[in-house]
Amino acid sequence: MKFLDRTKIYVQSGTGGAGCLSFRREKFVEFGGPNGGDGGAGGHVWAEAVENLNTLIDYRFQQHFKAKAGRPGEGSNCTGRDGDDITIKVPVGTQIFEEDEETLIADLETPGERVLLAKGGNGGFGNARFKSSTNQAPRKANPGQPAEHRTIWLRLKLIADIGLVGLPNAGKSTFLAAVSAAKPKIADYPFTTLHPNLGVVRVGEGHSFVLADIPGLIEGAHEGAGIGDRFLGHVERCAALLHLVDGTEDDVAGAYRTVRTELTAYSEELSRKEEIVALNKIDALLDDDIKEKKAALEEAVGREVVVISGASGAGLKPLLGNLSIRADQSRAQAKKPASAIDPGWSPS
Repeated sequence: MKFLDRTKIYVQSGTGGAGCLSFRREKFVEFGGPNGGDGGAGGHVWAEAVENLNTLIDYRFQQHFKAKAGRPGEGSNCTGRDGDDITIKVPVGTQIFEEDEETLIADLETPGERVLLAKGGNGGFGNARFKSSTNQAPRKANPGQPAEHRTIWLRLKLIADIGLVGLPNAGKSTFLAAVSAAKPKIADYPFTTLHPNLGVVRVGEGHSFVLADIPGLIEGAHEGAGIGDRFLGHVERCAALLHLVDGTEDDVAGAYRTVRTELTAYSEELSRKEEIVALNKIDALLDDDIKEKKAALEEAVGREVVVISGASGAGLKPLLGNLSIRADQSRAQAKKPASAIDPGWSPS
């Protein structure tokens, strides 16, 4: 299944049904009167976050969504039928923006969370509504309210507990494949990862967390170099970042600083996120080289660095235990009930 994390769609609510202009006329009934019913309300357009979706690919093939219009009123005080609502189902973690791609409408972080995108028009009054002591035969009925049209952007930010960052070929895909059942593409050339990959890491009995691997960052990514920084949004929600540094690099400190510069250029908030730095690929290094590069990297980072090998599995068990604890703590703090925006709210 192709991954798609950003798309534009067009939504339109249903038009309200027109009120009916009608009078009662029956044989042997001396006095009739107005009996035109009200029109039905138009359908709303909702967006709802659902589980078991992790891409917006469905909206590449369908971009237009239109709710049903309300039926017009009829004689004998019959009210028209309301138009059916439609619900656009999106993955958990989807953000909804106005057409300018800057004004946030909603951020759907919880399964079942809903937001009203376009409110259906109210039905018009039939002439029975206008009967009064001074106007026994009103010849007036209202049209239904018009539909609301809206162009919106959907932007997906994957819900993961831990995010993997690093330069291309830092071993992120190998690490993800080693600790989870995910099967990312692995090769000995840069940018083998072209879109984010998710893997569920199981640590002991009853403990697991979701790990997100994004394409590697290079210098100038925030200006569009390489694949750019368009996928960094997928690690903004993570509890912590796991920063892998290729131990076979000549300048491990420089490699670390390059990625940190791009994180800061993208978002100050992301750059302040808790980070665990790991020197990877130690299976390809001699003991003296490991000590030397670990010391150089710790000097650049300013704290302890873990040494691991995604290929051989060295150092993975304690690292995964640490990541699991951080993920559990973050989930406990972030728990909140699903919410729905009042259907009476009308988007501006």
